[in-house]
Amino acid sequence: MSDTLKEKTAKGLLWGGFSTGIQQLLGLVFGVILARKLSQADYGMIGMLAIFSAIAACMQEGGFIAALNRKKEVTQRDYNAVFWMSVITSVCFYLLFFFTAPLIADFYGEPRLTALARYSFLSFLFVSFSIAPRAYIFRNMMVRQSSIISIVAVLLSGLVGIVMAYQGYAYWGLATQNIVFTLTVSVLNFWFSGWRPSFHIDLRPVKELLGFSSKLIVTNIVTAANTNILSVLLGKYYTAPEVGDFTQANKWNTMGHSLITNMLYSIAQPVLTKTDDDRQRQKQVFRKLLRFTAFVCFPVMLCLALVSEEFIVILITEKWLSSAHILRVLCLAGAVIPVSYLFSNLLISRGHSSTYMWCTIGLCVAQLVGVGLCVPYGISRMVQVFAAVNILWLGVWFCFSHREIGLSVIEAVSDVAPYLLLSVGIVCATYWVTSDIGNIYVRIVVKVLMMAVAYCAALWVLRSTIFREAVQFITGKMKDKR
Repeated sequence: MSDTLKEKTAKGLLWGGFSTGIQQLLGLVFGVILARKLSQADYGMIGMLAIFSAIAACMQEGGFIAALNRKKEVTQRDYNAVFWMSVITSVCFYLLFFFTAPLIADFYGEPRLTALARYSFLSFLFVSFSIAPRAYIFRNMMVRQSSIISIVAVLLSGLVGIVMAYQGYAYWGLATQNIVFTLTVSVLNFWFSGWRPSFHIDLRPVKELLGFSSKLIVTNIVTAANTNILSVLLGKYYTAPEVGDFTQANKWNTMGHSLITNMLYSIAQPVLTKTDDDRQRQKQVFRKLLRFTAFVCFPVMLCLALVSEEFIVILITEKWLSSAHILRVLCLAGAVIPVSYLFSNLLISRGHSSTYMWCTIGLCVAQLVGVGLCVPYGISRMVQVFAAVNILWLGVWFCFSHREIGLSVIEAVSDVAPYLLLSVGIVCATYWVTSDIGNIYVRIVVKVLMMAVAYCAALWVLRSTIFREAVQFITGKMKDKR
């Protein structure tokens, strides 16, 4: 990579990591407080609506952020068309869900969902206003501004959720938390981007973007449905508390793997797009990002799986202990999600939204079939199959990356395997050493410290380039500030 692009990438990863770390810390604090105050049934009520919110969000975004990023020249007319298209779409979707809310409640056999759905889906209206300014921020790699937006939104919405929970609003507080988050994000995206829409509504530029973005719309909808399919099946065939257990476990798993995917979000696609004209250079950039992703995601997610029981009991009490096993299994799938995310961004950056779409649809169909067959065997088996399909599908993503940039099996394995094998080995050793520690607080501290120290020490001894570059970059920035 050129010095300028390399510096932008490094700064993007640093800001992305900082932002995600702060968000995860805030999310951890807020999540612990809310989980201690609210019940499994409260989380189950919100979990039943998650799939509808996710699908509507995909339709609103419409793949326009990625489409505008790929376009060589973007004008005010393009941004304005995307803005009004997003707003019109969101209004239509809100009206649709408003009038079909009773059908959603009937599907789950839960009458209270009618009012909750109509209130919760107000977030559709608010988030639509942020699509165009978000696209501007994304295209211009304004990672610092994006980080500030996310941190402020998480902080403000979390405080609102806690206040409402302690005022006795139960699941209404969780719904309000999401509404406040989307409203804050929309306002701050306008503020930091400096972009403003005009009242001249001309949707013709959208037609030019739809050829690429339409594939992403379908893909994102299928992905959203796939991500939430377990909540739907659990809500249909099991009780609200059981849905709550899964929702709680999935929340912590998502916080774990999003630590890495959010770091990659602001830089992966823009950087890969900027090197699209040089296949060999793009391959070098991709492999470095792949090594960095493996370097971070495997120890983080496997460590979370290792301490899942202690983590759940200490933070949100034993009433949630049944979610610990679910969390442990989900973490195994969460360990490969950032790698899959990177592969998918390679396809998008090369303009192959159709390939990305069909590959994602294939993954979703495989998961739906597998999970559906496991309904009679209980939640544990459903989650295991869900995780297994995610892991195995990594091979499919690799096949497409091989076709695009000539990435060989040997190259991919050499980039990923060292960090995976090292993480697995240290996790097994840590589990064996700490298995006889009776005190749960001592046990989790020893597990985390042993995992972190052993991993860093091993990478230092093995002279890992990624590890040394990360340390040098961070220490260099700290010296610059002094």
